[in-house]
Amino acid sequence: MAKKDLVNWEAREYIVRERNTGWWIGFVLVVIALGAVAILMKQYLFLAVIVLAAVALVLHITRKPRTLHYSLSKDGLSEGNNLYTFDQFKSFGIVDDGKSHYSLVLVPKKRFGMRVTVFFPESEGEQIVDMFGARLPMEPVKSDLLDQLVRWLRI
Repeated sequence: MAKKDLVNWEAREYIVRERNTGWWIGFVLVVIALGAVAILMKQYLFLAVIVLAAVALVLHITRKPRTLHYSLSKDGLSEGNNLYTFDQFKSFGIVDDGKSHYSLVLVPKKRFGMRVTVFFPESEGEQIVDMFGARLPMEPVKSDLLDQLVRWLRI
């Protein structure tokens, strides 16, 4: 731990969502239905895309999340070897999903920049929020359509 690090913590890279048998049956039925439409329309490239997308999705959702190490210092937020400086973001917000999963969402200054979401333990929350609050304005974070879709589909 470097002397300039003020807060250090570890967290999973994403939250694992439970998928029951009904979810998997629905997934297979949707893939089969899309595949049937592609075959009926003789769109074999579309069929290949459906199969590849289904395989990629299965590989992604069955992969175990990594545990990432975070450090917060006067320079910014470090995620492993990546440094996100405070000047890259215009604001931040906190999301509590109601299941003891807290995340910090950093809103980029760039118009098409990606939001950065970092999970953190409740025990470190006050210190993390105070440090970000001293450097960036805190704003309510609204889930965009993609966030809502991912949560609804449990992926």
